[in-house]
Amino acid sequence: MYTLGFIGTGNMGGALAAAAAKATAPAGILLANRTEAKAKALAEALGCAWGTNTQAAQAKYILLGVKPQMMAQAVVSIVPALKQRSDRYILVSMAAGLATEGIQAMTGLEDCPVIRIMPNTPAAIGKGVVLCCRNDRVTPEELAEFRDLFRCAGAVDEIDEHLMDAAAAVSGCGPAFVYMFIEALADGGVACGLPRDKAQRYAAQTLAGAAELLLTSGKHPGALKDAVCSPGGTTIEGVRTLEEGGFRSLAMDAVKAAYDKTLSLKG
Repeated sequence: MYTLGFIGTGNMGGALAAAAAKATAPAGILLANRTEAKAKALAEALGCAWGTNTQAAQAKYILLGVKPQMMAQAVVSIVPALKQRSDRYILVSMAAGLATEGIQAMTGLEDCPVIRIMPNTPAAIGKGVVLCCRNDRVTPEELAEFRDLFRCAGAVDEIDEHLMDAAAAVSGCGPAFVYMFIEALADGGVACGLPRDKAQRYAAQTLAGAAELLLTSGKHPGALKDAVCSPGGTTIEGVRTLEEGGFRSLAMDAVKAAYDKTLSLKG
């Protein structure tokens, strides 16, 4: 039996498959995709198996890497295979906004175990955040095993399901906000005379380094900010300008807007 079966190998499904192939034997992973050639090409690159949705549904962890509007169709298509199984399996959804109880309801199976995850794009290089929660049919030991299988994607963190949408507004949407800030920093450098390639590289490395320092030091971001701001210096003048423009308030509003949009899509 395969350990992991991927139904859907798009950008995120493919990134998670690549991460899993670093943490466990690739031969224990099967990839399936609507475009068969795509699954085959990725499987050959990773050393995994490839096949159909029905074959992927024979794995212990069945990852449903399809869009929310296509989830019901994907789930229904594998229910016959699930009903024939006498061994343990767990469905894993990475669709935004779909709760574990919703996935379970789609199967029509009363005791269907479901894990819900929300990865972000940096998971593709092992620097991501993968949020996860479970329904009460999944044991803590199984969730721990699942988290270990994806440790190479980055930080895999369990969170209460009622907080999943709020967390996703930070880690899932956050990369887009960060890229905008990097671009803005680089534009500022260009305005001051820096070549574009150097400005962009300096801005990106500065954010990466600052984030790493925050994570490793355990210090409050305000304290780290204060350490850069000399009295009457250049940095505090830049900070004053950001505050004057409502920088922090806008960042907070962006997260809240993303969260509110998620709730509206869920109806």
